[in-house]
Amino acid sequence: MIFITQLIYVKAGQEAVFQDFERKVIPLMKEHGGSIIQRIRPTKDSFVEGEEKKPYEVHFMSFESEAHLTQYINDPRRQQFTHQKQASIESSFLVVGEKR
Repeated sequence: MIFITQLIYVKAGQEAVFQDFERKVIPLMKEHGGSIIQRIRPTKDSFVEGEEKKPYEVHFMSFESEAHLTQYINDPRRQQFTHQKQASIESSFLVVGEKR
């Protein structure tokens, strides 16, 4: 089992494009042994300290294995919407951990 934490920074004005991308690709995760543990859209008041730019969303996800994650990433149904991801996401920060 692998666990992923992802901080997602969306380009200003592209929130709707990002949300549409997510609506299309998140349901595919289950077919590849993945799940959303939490999907958080923090507010300004949610942050206690820090000088860096605030993420638009924070995702906590799991996949049965790295191979399952790779299958999800390469799923042709997901790939057809990559243009939305590229158009809407400024940057992201990804942390991957493993449960043994």
